Amino acid sequence: MNEKLKITIFGGSGYGGSELLRILLFHPNAEIVLVTANEHAGKAVGEVHKNLFGLTDLRFSVAPDDLSTLDTDVAFFALPHGQALNLIPQLPANVKAIDLSGDFRINDADIFKEFYKLEHTALDLQKQFVYGLTETNCELVKAANYIANPGCFATATLLALAPMVKSGLLTGKIIVDAKTGSSGSGAKAAANTHHPQRMNSFYAYKPFTHQHVPEIEQHLKEVGEFTSDFVFMTHSLPVSRGIFASCYMETTVNLTNEDAQNIFKDFYKDAFFVRVVEGSPDINWVKTTNFCDLAAHSNGKQIAVFSALDNLVKGAAGQAVQNMNLMCGLEETTGLMLVGTNP
Repeated sequence: MNEKLKITIFGGSGYGGSELLRILLFHPNAEIVLVTANEHAGKAVGEVHKNLFGLTDLRFSVAPDDLSTLDTDVAFFALPHGQALNLIPQLPANVKAIDLSGDFRINDADIFKEFYKLEHTALDLQKQFVYGLTETNCELVKAANYIANPGCFATATLLALAPMVKSGLLTGKIIVDAKTGSSGSGAKAAANTHHPQRMNSFYAYKPFTHQHVPEIEQHLKEVGEFTSDFVFMTHSLPVSRGIFASCYMETTVNLTNEDAQNIFKDFYKDAFFVRVVEGSPDINWVKTTNFCDLAAHSNGKQIAVFSALDNLVKGAAGQAVQNMNLMCGLEETTGLMLVGTNP
């Protein structure tokens, strides 16, 4: 395409918004025309996000009161849960929307209220949203006008489980032990996310109540016949970026390591951003990139799958841009050839 897409970012001051800016400022088919952050209105983007200093003349704006005349092609919503519910219904019909919050991920209003403690006020619009796990929903994403970008834990877990669910070989219980860096809690510090609390520490949180559980279960039922008991536990890592998920399951037949690896290699043979690796993934290999690294191991009928990704990129902003590319007829990797560092 010759003309650049006009891009609006609602909520540009947090970590998700910062990563959207970092990626989209250098996307060859994108032009950011508006980026909002009410508390930083008037400030230069490079003043708030020092890593972008000198790279853009953009300034933060107050969100418009009336979105019905918004002149943009794609709107990203990197806002706290509950805000996109009120804003996206106001958009002009021709604007494509990608929501990075949990507002449109859950199809059941009662389950949404249970896990997000909010009333869903846009159920009619909810039916038009596609769950944007790109590697499993590619064709639906291409045809979508509205995308519910998956949660970071959900992305790491679903990419690890989807091939096994699709294989039809699972039986019994699935246990997921997932760990995340502090940036997953957002830019504003709280008691359990403050650096002195997390550094040199390790602990579990939200046992059996994490908000990503229902979207994982919901999407696995769309991938294949999913009837397993599902145990999902989250833990705090003393790092800033990265998710590492260890997923344990059983199969109805004996598999070799090669069998297990081949299930994943076949499932993701056309998925550029999923890499099937030997041994174990490492969050250092995927930090600042849009890659998810996976490794599968078998001990007969016992399967262990390890998953690693950057919670702010493949787990949020990078996947959102990946979805935008598909929605707008662009090559999926456009603007996302982000290489990690070593070490």
